[in-house]
Amino acid sequence: MTYNLISQTPVNERPYEKCERFGPEYLTDSELLAVLLRTGTKERGVADLSADVLKLCPKDNIGHLMKLSAEDLMSIKGIGRVKATELLCVCELSKRIWRQSHFRSRTKIRTSSEAAGYYMEELRYLAREHVYIMLLDAAQYLIGDIKMTEGTVDMSLVSVREIVKKALAKDASKLILIHNHPSGDPSASKKDMEVSGCLKRACALMGIAMLDSIIIGDGEYLSFSEKGIL
Repeated sequence: MTYNLISQTPVNERPYEKCERFGPEYLTDSELLAVLLRTGTKERGVADLSADVLKLCPKDNIGHLMKLSAEDLMSIKGIGRVKATELLCVCELSKRIWRQSHFRSRTKIRTSSEAAGYYMEELRYLAREHVYIMLLDAAQYLIGDIKMTEGTVDMSLVSVREIVKKALAKDASKLILIHNHPSGDPSASKKDMEVSGCLKRACALMGIAMLDSIIIGDGEYLSFSEKGIL
């Protein structure tokens, strides 16, 4: 049986009570969202709101929540700016928790896979392109993690000069260029290759080793170094 309002739901089936009794791992995606949203409206119960949020995630991919904007969430009747902001903050918190749990204390980047893993959960769901640089010392410990651009649609807009300036300011010995493809496909474009090659040459002139250029897709990545194209 479907219940529109929490008050109509048997006590032992309500998300809060179910969580307290069995633990949050026993809640469905919809129930977890209901706990976060807390309340519905006079016309629509919190279960309806939770179901509508999940409808914004194609193929039941809960990870798509990371791609949603406040405007996307507020398109749902019953979700205003407060609830939308709360959900966005939960998504951001989950990304930070993931990063902290996987990369404790000083972070040493030994492989392209480790570099891609550092950014995967943060960048794989984004709807716009973000460009980062990882700055490393001679032993390949991370000394800087800098976002260079956001919302670009063409890697040719990246300023090679600004990247080199940031690297010199941090006294970096090595550098890795990272950017995401909102399409989820990490295949390299001609522009991606041109910018990466230009940056490698500029870094070499300044005594900085460019180790890799990595494109983050949805759960997968492309490493120029691993492919032998850098």
